[in-house]
Amino acid sequence: MQTSSSESVAKLNELLRGELSAVETYNQALEKIEEPFIAREEIRRCHAAHQSRVEVLRRAVANLGGAPSESSGAWGTFAKLIEGGAKVLGPKMAIAALEEGEDYGLALYRKALEELDPSSRALVDRDLLPGQQETHRSISNIKKSLSV
Repeated sequence: MQTSSSESVAKLNELLRGELSAVETYNQALEKIEEPFIAREEIRRCHAAHQSRVEVLRRAVANLGGAPSESSGAWGTFAKLIEGGAKVLGPKMAIAALEEGEDYGLALYRKALEELDPSSRALVDRDLLPGQQETHRSISNIKKSLSV
């Protein structure tokens, strides 16, 4: 079955909303995490990587003739609730919330590979998924270092 351009726009916008949510969640976590032992610079790097993916996805949606999503939508609302609780409970919970978002994002990218047109699939596989895997790995490593 061939994927239409409009189906790819919808899927890319779903990925974009996830990335917008990640940027929002990282902003909130950076406000909460003040302790130097929590690797703020690594968290900033992950935040920048998500922001970069937002820009790539906006261009991809526009190139297919679609209107890029401007907000994180329902996942952003859920992420804000998770992160809001993490802000009250401390930095370990903030990192756990980031990892949960990274898990969600990784699954979303993997699923998208099955649902995109060939050009969009290549973009995700080549340019976006590897970055998502890296931010996922980084946050998982930070969380493991806090559990010791």
